[in-house]
Amino acid sequence: MADVAAAAGVGRATVYRYFPTRQALLERLAAIAVRDAGARLAEAQLDRVSPEEGVTRAVRALLEVGDYFTVLARERIRPDADEYDDRLVAPLRRLFTQGQVTGGFRDDITVEWLTNALVDLVASVVASRPALGRDDTVAAISGLFLDGARRRGAPAPERAQAV
Repeated sequence: MADVAAAAGVGRATVYRYFPTRQALLERLAAIAVRDAGARLAEAQLDRVSPEEGVTRAVRALLEVGDYFTVLARERIRPDADEYDDRLVAPLRRLFTQGQVTGGFRDDITVEWLTNALVDLVASVVASRPALGRDDTVAAISGLFLDGARRRGAPAPERAQAV
């Protein structure tokens, strides 16, 4: 709590006025993380682009709030399950379902598995703090994920190279 107060430029008493316990602070952080991730995924308009481009946009959106989720994972805090599913998981499921329907993504792996794999991959990269710029990180994660998620024998689409 002292670190939070110092980062916010307020006294510890002020932090405790809004968050009586450390748990209350972390639960609020979880709610903000899910809300922000959901908003960024909605702004990415995943349903208006190809599934491959959708993955890249989803990775970019998740990276923007990745630090929140890193803290929550480290502290073993779970966001509200319904909110997490509605705002974060559901758009990704739709993306992977569309990718399977159009034949670009493997159908021998469930949509749930693909969704969890992408979220976990982004979280693990954020936690490792790669020495890449944001665009290079997006390209690396997207490429790694898509190469594994792509239907076997399907040609790789042209992707813009990060500069």
